[in-house]
Amino acid sequence: MTKIISTPNCGNSPKMQFIKEFNIAFAKGDVAFIIESIADNIVWDIISSKKIEGKENFVKALNKMKSIQTTELKLEQILSHGKQAAANGIITLESGKKYAFSDFYLFKSAKGAQIQSLTSYVIEV
Repeated sequence: MTKIISTPNCGNSPKMQFIKEFNIAFAKGDVAFIIESIADNIVWDIISSKKIEGKENFVKALNKMKSIQTTELKLEQILSHGKQAAANGIITLESGKKYAFSDFYLFKSAKGAQIQSLTSYVIEV
């Protein structure tokens, strides 16, 4: 079971709540939620690693990651404005490895909840 630690926010932003739920789904391997949340032409740029383009390739990458078990997700900050959002935190794997991350999201529209692009910065800590 994945322990979730999240810093409280104002609670007035549906987009911030969505980003929190998206990160939790990612940590728990909830591929169905993630697939519903991304656009068909999604671009996921994992800086200094790889760029994944299209929903089909995104799903393939998720399925490869599914075997990696997460024990803790600590969300430090979630920000949103218009069509953009960002989140950062630390994820701890079952192996004991920890990774700090910052993710930057671009949505299809300001009111929509479909992610058009995702840029991720990840470093082992």
